[in-house]
Amino acid sequence: MDENSRIQNSQMIKDMEEEARLKEEEEQFEAELAELMKPDQPGRRKKKKKKKKSGQGRKQWSAKRKAITAAVVILAAAGAFKVFGGKKENVVMVSTGALIRGDIQSELTISGPVSGTDSVDVVSNLHAEVTEIQVKEGDRVEQGQLLAVIDDSDVRKEVEIAQNAYDLAVSTYNEQQIQAENGYAGALQQLEAAQREYNRTNILYQSGSMSQLEWETARDKLREAQRQVKTFTVVDGRAVANESYALQVKNAEFELEKKKEQLEDTQVTSPIAGTVVRVNAKVGRFADKIEDEKPMFIIENLDSLEMKVSVSEYSIGNISVGQEAVISADILNGGTVAGQVMAISPTGEEKGGGSTERVIPTTIEILDKESRLMAGITARAKIILDEAEDAWIVPISSVLETGDGTFVLAVEQGVIRWIAVETGVESDIQVQVIPVEEGALQEGMGIVTAPHEGLAEGMSVVEMGAGR
Repeated sequence: MDENSRIQNSQMIKDMEEEARLKEEEEQFEAELAELMKPDQPGRRKKKKKKKKSGQGRKQWSAKRKAITAAVVILAAAGAFKVFGGKKENVVMVSTGALIRGDIQSELTISGPVSGTDSVDVVSNLHAEVTEIQVKEGDRVEQGQLLAVIDDSDVRKEVEIAQNAYDLAVSTYNEQQIQAENGYAGALQQLEAAQREYNRTNILYQSGSMSQLEWETARDKLREAQRQVKTFTVVDGRAVANESYALQVKNAEFELEKKKEQLEDTQVTSPIAGTVVRVNAKVGRFADKIEDEKPMFIIENLDSLEMKVSVSEYSIGNISVGQEAVISADILNGGTVAGQVMAISPTGEEKGGGSTERVIPTTIEILDKESRLMAGITARAKIILDEAEDAWIVPISSVLETGDGTFVLAVEQGVIRWIAVETGVESDIQVQVIPVEEGALQEGMGIVTAPHEGLAEGMSVVEMGAGR
């Protein structure tokens, strides 16, 4: 074998090794890109971007968008320069995709527990034993229906004592009332007599027929009678017993009513119509000492279900009451049910886990009444934040943002062309683009999937993987 043949064979071996290395790198990059393009975990979605109007500042890229773009750029760079047919000339190659029109949605997916729309914990403050339990978990109950019976023997004794105290207070009040009325009547009579005696004495004293001492005595008796009348409390011309006796009656009445309510509470009833989802009470146990301080019963209205979710402060601005939601859960086996945002808390709270992010409690009503969803399971709610129909759509990585604006790079007849655009609705991997110049975008044109500023306007390139 001559020297030229050995050189050619050596070059062919190097070319084959280089092709194998590039292929291995491309496969590795494709695997990394697929991993980056997986959806975010529920509840960790970044804040969605709103449609940018002309004249606004450039949109900040999300962490996922930066990662996807970087991966695509690296992948494209790996095959940007190749040797053709053994020639030593390098040709700039770019990866492109066909521009399409279609529908695009920006959505938020969050997870949370499913519960009844109305839920109550039935508890008791009575330190008495439970003697009967009338229901079991899963039973449907009506409002006021008996759930359990508590021993009432001690409470009945307390009611009797309270009743006696009340009766005594009333009796004492009535006696004092009679004494007040009689005493007031007697005081008025004495006042009238003292007034007549004083009038007679005063006339005689003025005529000189009565001494001054007799006049002063009559005057003092009149004053004493007037003072006695003023010691009585008079309401609408009638004397009443001292207020303290009326207060004793009110206190005794309050205590009696409280004991009667406790007696009623020995009959534990459901405050709402619903389903018994938990029975924690046990016969023989004290009603106010349930294990782990749990309620005796938990009743939920399962006729209507809802989800309690926590929306990030970065996304809550895009959520409003009345917004539609699509609910999914493992129990639905791939199916979905309709939902609607019913309430948004006016205040945020800590997310927890050491995060400084705040979350806002939000309630989503499940509209489908006959779904297989049940209280206590976790479901996922997808809320459409924004959408556009028949829009120009490109991969997020195809958008190039520079100090001069936002662009997509098209390849026309082997030449790079920069097209100024504005971005609109953005999904996880795609974004709506709106050309600044009307008619600048054409369906099917090749759009560079990983543009960079090194691809200058008018540069000759070779497309690969256009898919057109």
